[in-house]
Amino acid sequence: MPDEGSSSGLRTRRGFLAAVGAATTTSLAGCATSLASDGDFDVGMTAVAFDPPTVTIEVGDEVVWRNTSSRGHTVTAYEAVLPDGADFFASGGFEDEETARTAYSNSLGGLIDSGDEYTYTFDVPGEYEYLCIPHEQAGMVGTVVVEE
Repeated sequence: MPDEGSSSGLRTRRGFLAAVGAATTTSLAGCATSLASDGDFDVGMTAVAFDPPTVTIEVGDEVVWRNTSSRGHTVTAYEAVLPDGADFFASGGFEDEETARTAYSNSLGGLIDSGDEYTYTFDVPGEYEYLCIPHEQAGMVGTVVVEE
């Protein structure tokens, strides 16, 4: 027959762990949603996500990405799906996606360190899809929607 003290202790420990887990989840959720709301930047970079994943701006507006995590990240346009007439963009100033990927692979080219920023001004309307080269496989992709 189980010891009543052990069963009671187990229930108490489970309750404590559940409460701590809920509090941690709530506090982390608050952090994730408040990243881009401080007004100093438009898109934050968490461990493996852009926050928010989609931003909508007007033609001629600049987007500021800030690395808000401790990991290095890149901002690299998906060249094949750029709107007609739009220029390629990438942290590191590369001319095309292949060069950006090669530079990152060879020497971490285009890497944005923790706390650093990358900015780009969008002059052509349309949807711009972009990625973080080292975290693309983890789903770190984003979209900038540029409206007239």
